[in-house]
Amino acid sequence: MKIIDATDRKQWDAFVTSHPEANFLQSWDFYEFYRSRGNAVVRRIAVTEPEDGSQPQILAAYAGVVEAAKRGRHLAIAGGPILNWGKLDLVEHIFADMRTQGQAHKCAFVRVRPQLERSHESLALMERLGAKPAPMYLSVEFAGILDLEKSEDEILTGMRQRLRRALRKGAKNNIEIEKSTDPADIHEFYEIQMQTAGRHGFVAFSEDFLTKQFTAFAGHGEAVLYKAKYQGEVLAENFMIFYGNEASYHYGVSSELGTKLSGAPLLHMEAMRDARRRGIKRYNFWGIVGEDETWHRFYGVSQFKRGFGVEELKYVPAHDLILKPGRYAITKLIEGIRKKKRHV
Repeated sequence: MKIIDATDRKQWDAFVTSHPEANFLQSWDFYEFYRSRGNAVVRRIAVTEPEDGSQPQILAAYAGVVEAAKRGRHLAIAGGPILNWGKLDLVEHIFADMRTQGQAHKCAFVRVRPQLERSHESLALMERLGAKPAPMYLSVEFAGILDLEKSEDEILTGMRQRLRRALRKGAKNNIEIEKSTDPADIHEFYEIQMQTAGRHGFVAFSEDFLTKQFTAFAGHGEAVLYKAKYQGEVLAENFMIFYGNEASYHYGVSSELGTKLSGAPLLHMEAMRDARRRGIKRYNFWGIVGEDETWHRFYGVSQFKRGFGVEELKYVPAHDLILKPGRYAITKLIEGIRKKKRHV
């Protein structure tokens, strides 16, 4: 076995999507988006070295982005690596390669949030690999998942009554659903996001960030913008990503009128129908917080997501491979303060 840079998009995506737990966080196009933003990107694969001249086989893959943050330059690997976690020797080689890549890019640490369900065993494995719990999250660690192998009637039955009423209300109001794969439509999404950010007090993404991300995915049919409209006025929009076994509710925005006329639930139902047509079996609503965390700024949206009858999935939280202990100590202090200030 050897570990090398990945150069073939089709080969990469074929391997990643063959693993049912994987999602767009380790897709090829996600890192094309980072490249378009000027970031250095790492894509590595472990491959066999057959002696009989046959085609090498991929055994593991991971992709990461180098973040030149003031709090500490680091290599961020979200949703990876993708491999058989039962093969400890392979896992150890991959984590050693992560360290090597982090050092090559002059990073203070490597931050990894595996696509691995949280358990005593998985946390013990991270400790054995020399990874320390990170002071800050990397991507979603607590997600709401809906099984799309259920029929639509079964999903409706599993919903909270309040959400079913919202769906009926939306249908009664003759809300129209439109879909777009045109990156130019992100401009409208961005403008509504700015309104949403003003109402709920969060920092909005830039238009450049959103447009380049949508462009990277839409180019290969992996991103769709869903719009709910009433009499020509936009009520809500969802930025969806379809990759491998998962449909991901990546971003969502709504206007003030949209909160009154219940446009958002209709968008999710339509996206679920499209996901089934693609053969996708899992709908990921992404981040939720505990039902007892009523103080959390994401509590309201978490309750909305739970209304669909989601199953709650906790991933192994972000862990750090420390490369420069002195610099990392400063990072840990800064991130600890930020986490308290942001209530996350």
